[in-house]
Amino acid sequence: MVQKEMVEISDFERQRLENIAQRDKLLKQLALDASSAGLGPGQKSKPARPAANKKKPAVKRVKEEVVPRRTSSRIAGIEADSEVAKRKAEDEYVAVQEAARVKRQRISGPLDLSEVQVVGKGWDKNENFLVDVFKRGADPNVRTFGEDEVKETTDKELRALREKMSGLELYEGFEPNRIKITPERIYSLGFHPVAEKPLVFAGDKMGNLGLFDASQSSSVKHETVKSEDQDEEDAEEDDQDPNITSFHLHTRTISSFQFSPHNPSHLYTSSYDSSLRLLDLTQSSSTEIYAPTDTSLDEPISGVEMDPQTPHLLYFSRLDGHVGRIDTRTPNTVDIFELSEKKIGGFSLNPSCPHFIATASLDRTMRIWDLRKVSGKKGAQLPALCGEHESRLSVSHAAFNSAGQVATASYDDTVKIHSFEGMSGWSAGRDLTEKDMAPSSVIRHNNQTGRWVTILRAQWQMHPSDSVQRFCIGNMNRFVDIYTSKGEQLAQLGGDGITAVPAVAQFHPTNDWVAAGTASGKLCLWM
Repeated sequence: MVQKEMVEISDFERQRLENIAQRDKLLKQLALDASSAGLGPGQKSKPARPAANKKKPAVKRVKEEVVPRRTSSRIAGIEADSEVAKRKAEDEYVAVQEAARVKRQRISGPLDLSEVQVVGKGWDKNENFLVDVFKRGADPNVRTFGEDEVKETTDKELRALREKMSGLELYEGFEPNRIKITPERIYSLGFHPVAEKPLVFAGDKMGNLGLFDASQSSSVKHETVKSEDQDEEDAEEDDQDPNITSFHLHTRTISSFQFSPHNPSHLYTSSYDSSLRLLDLTQSSSTEIYAPTDTSLDEPISGVEMDPQTPHLLYFSRLDGHVGRIDTRTPNTVDIFELSEKKIGGFSLNPSCPHFIATASLDRTMRIWDLRKVSGKKGAQLPALCGEHESRLSVSHAAFNSAGQVATASYDDTVKIHSFEGMSGWSAGRDLTEKDMAPSSVIRHNNQTGRWVTILRAQWQMHPSDSVQRFCIGNMNRFVDIYTSKGEQLAQLGGDGITAVPAVAQFHPTNDWVAAGTASGKLCLWM
């Protein structure tokens, strides 16, 4: 019998074992106390039973193409294994094979998506979601209207008008890239109404107003003192510089300006610096006539027009959707109307009936308002809304002509002409139907200017000498297009030396002169 060896335990080991036993006793006591107080870990909940499988929705069966069906020979009274039954089976087989062959056969020739559409609502090649993805890009110096279109015109009057307008020639006094009428990008442009010589004014992004007298030519010499040893070539280069004058009238963009129809020496300018100013050309002074009383307010002004029948009434539009009316005799009295919740890019008064106003807004609408009928509480008054027309995308500008027609340019790549006849006989606040507001002509036109080109606007000739209503608008291919009020194109003005898009185009009020400005401050002129 093997005796167990007694192993002696050291004092250190004995002390360690006692500590372990004391710790285990303490832990057991703590567990008992926690259990009695209800603080112990709860019982594990049983896992919830998985929910009953929901019935899957019935799969819609795709309706297959109808093919020739087999029919019962017994019901048809045909004996089995007869010649008739064999011929019937062969005919059915041939019909099934032919239907399968036609289904697999390749389709040759062009396909119209509106004819092959399988799913979705009706497809329109001009109005669909792809138009916003694949924009028509600019194709510099490529004409879409020219001599061939003029020669093919069968209508004698239209052909004569096309020949007349297409015959306008680019100003030869200076090359366009030398006529830098403003230091920065041009936003507004126009002629002085004087008919004796072409005086062009332009406003730019930084608040500068440029003036160019197109009656001068490259032979004009500046009054400069030249040293005797100055090179003749330098003198010739100095002679090539046009005489241009510019004034810094505003601190931000000059968005619009208009000469007073009652005093041609008065020029009203509007700016994104929230002010309206009057430039008196005879007194050589510029006076502020309107601005917010609180200088911290930022209320950029997008347009200004003078009432052609009331010399002291001035109208302006703001980028926050408001239109204002101010009496220049009492500048502190201003009527403000909120005509849109979004930006108003442009507005226009009817020259014959100035109580009618057309507005173009970022909310995609062109609206006609009647200022003879104003309703609402003070501070929230609104003129009567006669009607509105909604485009697919935002409307950049709306312009009235003297015949009561409105031309709009919008980002859906269209120029629309709305005709309103007999406006002088309309009752106050007349309601216009959707049919009344529908455009009489729609012109496809690339209006995708992007970030660096000023927005394209259709601008009428106010008083055409031949009474044929027409307007001009910049072309992204570096031309200026001219159209009639019926949507007929008359000309596409261009020329050598035009290196940028002449986006801001304008007619002279009476003469057949057209001016256009670019993003680099250069001027193009056709006469």
